[in-house]
Parts: sequence; structure tokens; C-alpha cells
Amino acid sequence: MKLEQIETPAALIDIARMQKNIARMQAQMNTLGVAFRPHVKTTKCIDVVRAQIAAGARGITVSTLKEAEAFFAAGVEDILYAVSIVPAKLPRALALRRQGCDLKLVVDNPTAASAIAAFGDQHGETFEVWIEVDTDGHRSGITPEQHTLLDVGRILHENGVKVGGVMTHAGSSYELNTPEALTALAEQERAGCVRAAQRLRDAGIACPAVSVGSTPTALAAAQLEGVTEVRAGVYVLFDLVMHNVGVCSLDDIALSVLATVIGHQAEKGWAILDAGWMAMSRDRGTSKQAHDFGYGQPCLLNGTLLPGYRVSGANQEHGILSSAAQSAQAGDIDDIAERFPIGMKLRILPNHACATGAQFPEYHAVSPDGTSVEWRRFRGW
Repeated sequence: MKLEQIETPAALIDIARMQKNIARMQAQMNTLGVAFRPHVKTTKCIDVVRAQIAAGARGITVSTLKEAEAFFAAGVEDILYAVSIVPAKLPRALALRRQGCDLKLVVDNPTAASAIAAFGDQHGETFEVWIEVDTDGHRSGITPEQHTLLDVGRILHENGVKVGGVMTHAGSSYELNTPEALTALAEQERAGCVRAAQRLRDAGIACPAVSVGSTPTALAAAQLEGVTEVRAGVYVLFDLVMHNVGVCSLDDIALSVLATVIGHQAEKGWAILDAGWMAMSRDRGTSKQAHDFGYGQPCLLNGTLLPGYRVSGANQEHGILSSAAQSAQAGDIDDIAERFPIGMKLRILPNHACATGAQFPEYHAVSPDGTSVEWRRFRGW
């Protein structure tokens, strides 16, 4: 199917850009001498994951048990569920392991650790559990020097639960925008996670895996001594937030939303699109960065950027395309309808690839010759 034939709005993946992004990250991991476990929450798409595994990835990271179930059914066995498990979800985790899935769970508190130990004992199952470490104060996890780290480790270890390793995510990297700051945070992330692993080992608790990662720190890391694997997700498609962070160019962004011009408000300098926040998502991550792209950066159908324009506003099913200037110039107002006629199709680069992809049940994967095929994606929890 040609792009002109696809009904809008639709999510497009540029296959050539995606493959380039995959190769870049895998080469970085190979150079640093660590395994790579991609986070598949960005695409939730088996076609993309197969390309990542073919390039050298070992196992995957998921953010929901629904993802774990879907990817295991598609043939992927080595899966890290990288969200702290709650007791109510343990039966689903047990079912996966009983089917042969090498599912690894994550905890960051004694309550969940005790629940896993009790549930495993009750059902005769030895779970593998990784402990989440907080290395930058961004979200969840136990800080490397916190006594709770050893409390959790001992609860698991002394009750027959395998402590498979420690993992961390330096999500605060999204707030940075210089190579120096990103490299410094990558070292902070590495050192903190390695320190947590060493504390557990010093306490007599085996901790074979040391897993770190975010897309910015993975690409900025200078060395990863003591780390066994890296996780990253959005790198496979990239987005405008990552562009502002400084880890990709606009030409590296492989995800776009195909939209059609459906009307104009000429006196305001607006062209109206059929892609609102239900297509682009409500994520406005670039509003906190040096360059605000509104709801997305428009491009021509062939991918050529349209500098000076952005999707400046969005309702549920309507996007507003306008000049990126504070106030539209007279020329922009006069020729908006001529420049963007009704029926014209555009590609919109998104702020956040994970959030935008989640709005669609499938991707249209576009080859260099302009033809596309459908790639299904998984949804739900």
C-alpha cells in the first residue's frame, strides 16, 4: 500500500530509519562490551523486536504482564518485567513461568519481597527477582547505600528466592541536553548500580546481573565496568524529546503520524488536521525543553521537514497546524490554504514515541520505495 492510500490518522514507521537506530545502539553496546536487553514498551510490536534480536539483542524488557504474555506467545522467552510486582499479579507471573517463560520479576520494597517468597513457597516455584535501584531520584527503587537494599535481598535469599541481579533507570536523563551532562549521569547510573550489587555480594547474596539504562545514558556512556547489560527503548524510533536531549537528529526519528488537512482558519493562520491528541497523544514533553514543538513537527509526505511550522494545538480529533512564530506573519495567514490545501497529507513527528504509538492498534511500516505493510502492536495491561 502506498502512503496516499492509507486512511488517516495512521502511525508510520520508517523502516530504514528504524534499522539505522537499531544498528547504532547495538554497535554502542558491542563497543562497551555489554549485553543489550531492549525495552519493548515503546513499540509493543513483534516485528520490531525481531529486528532488534536479529541485530544482537539478548532478551527483552517489558512494562506490563500483557506484553510479557504476548511476546512469550510470539516466541520470546527471556523477559524482564521491569515494574515492581504487586502480590495480586503473582498468579499471572506464575502461569508464565509454568509455561516455560524465563520471566524475571522486580521489587523495591520488603512487602513485595515477602509476598513473592510466600507465594513461591506455597506453589513450589522459585522465582527470579531483581532489585530495583534508584540512582538519580527520578522514580522508584532503593538507593545504593540504603539499608532497605540488604533487607530486601535477605528476605528473598533466605526464603529460597533467586536474587538475579539489580537494575536501575536514569530517567532524569530526559531533563538534560548536553553531552557532558549525559555522560556524567551515565557514570552516576553505572556506579550506583554496581555499588548496590557489591553490597549485596558482600552480604553473601549472589547478584549476577547488573542492568542499567535509558536511551540517553546508553548512548552517552563512556565505560560500563561492572555492568552486565543495558536496557533502552525509545532509541528504536526516537522522538522530539530525544532530539531536544541531543541524542538524535530530526532525520533519525522513525515514527510519524500520517494526517490529512481537513480545513482552514485563514484569519488565524491555521490549517486544520484530522490528527488531534487522540492520534498524537497529550504528551507535551517538549514544552519543558529549549525547543517547544507543540504537539508535533510537520513534514511532507516524503519526510521533508517543514521548518517554521508545528502542530500548535490539538483537540480530540483536530490538530492545528500553524506558524511556529509567536504570531503568524501576514504572508502565513494569506497563503495557509494555498500552502496546505484540503486533502493534502502530512507526516507529523511526535513528542513521545511511546505515548503516540499507544494511540494506534497497528503501525504502517514504510519501505524506502514508499510502500508499506501493517505491523500489529500489543495493547492493554
